[in-house]
Amino acid sequence: DHPYWVVDNEFDLKFHVRHLGLAPPGDEQQLSDQVARIFGRALDRTRPLWEVYVIEGLADGRWALMTKFHHSAIDGGAGVVLLNMLTDTSPDATPDLTPTPIVAETPPSAGELLQRGISKLVTNPVRTLRLQLRVAQGIADSLGIRPASEVTRQVRRTLRGITRRPDEENPTAEQRVRLPLNPAPATPWNKTITAHRRFAMRSASLDTVRALKKASGGTVNDIVMAVCTGALRSYLLRHDALPDRPLRAMVPVSFRTGAEEVPWTNMVTGIIADLPTDTADPRERVQRCHEAMESAKRQFELIPADTIAEGAQATSPILATAATRLASRLRWADRANLLPNNVVISNVPGPRTPLWLGGAQMENYIPISIVTDGMGLNITVHSYLDRLAFGLIACRDLVPDLWELLDMHFDELALLCDTYGVPLGK
Repeated sequence: DHPYWVVDNEFDLKFHVRHLGLAPPGDEQQLSDQVARIFGRALDRTRPLWEVYVIEGLADGRWALMTKFHHSAIDGGAGVVLLNMLTDTSPDATPDLTPTPIVAETPPSAGELLQRGISKLVTNPVRTLRLQLRVAQGIADSLGIRPASEVTRQVRRTLRGITRRPDEENPTAEQRVRLPLNPAPATPWNKTITAHRRFAMRSASLDTVRALKKASGGTVNDIVMAVCTGALRSYLLRHDALPDRPLRAMVPVSFRTGAEEVPWTNMVTGIIADLPTDTADPRERVQRCHEAMESAKRQFELIPADTIAEGAQATSPILATAATRLASRLRWADRANLLPNNVVISNVPGPRTPLWLGGAQMENYIPISIVTDGMGLNITVHSYLDRLAFGLIACRDLVPDLWELLDMHFDELALLCDTYGVPLGK
């Protein structure tokens, strides 16, 4: 059965809200190092899975507010909801200090949990079978497949890694749906991670990225993916570790409908997109990033959102946890790269209007995510006002020179500006 959320009847706010300071000069390197240390520590699972840090001592009298939540509690969409709850839209807003009543709960007994577990043990296989049929039907409907003979032909195409609608004999790149059926090529960070982290952050002009979008005929996300692709290519070339095949990125996609009763949950899945790290031409990288994202979006469209949500519930957490722990102990990621992607790249749109907290205006929003065994690098991008912030987190032992990789992102942005004749904003 799945774990259950229960009210903490002994909730201690002082445990979760913490205060610390940086020594002079209080620059972004110091802040990044402090954030990396905090994110390298696991959350206490006997308490609510979140922490908030008020970090003082930044240059020019600034301070930072860092939130750390378990990914099972919130995703990127819920994080934006949380940001809106914590902040105000004007400096003169009066906070609502009305205490929120907390209704005490009695946690379920061992007998009740056993009863629920046995019930799920009986119903989950049936639920899983029904889910598999729905997935198959959803894919068939999306591809317009009807006769059994066509299903057979489509399976053969799928096993080759390309799926298309039956009436598309010569599909364009945008019409293809490439399924990642083979592992991604190995890179230095696709290994077993340690508990130590590196974090690097910097923001770019969102207007510059929008100008590149217009000049290239793509999207803001295409430019973000191309910037990351070029930076990863440069980094791997410097380390003599660039694979012949393109890298692959897992791109988180929300399947929220807006009708959720409670926002505090993880409603995100991932699509796999090729990163054209095998080409030196920046224009070609932008075009191929666009094609890869179009193909990846078609992957997502094959299965309805409610089916994805039900699939997450049908998965056995005990088996998944046991498999993950066994793989970590065996250091499987050091033996073979079995994952379909090399890196996670997430681009989350943020607020377009100024926000305040306690009368202080928020000047930047820096995203940070997680790394896992076999996936020791994560790139998250978040917009706020006219800025686009890059937050890179990595296993310290696998990517010790993370700041160099971050600089390469901005070198790539400058290269794209030069290629398309766009002024490079600060």
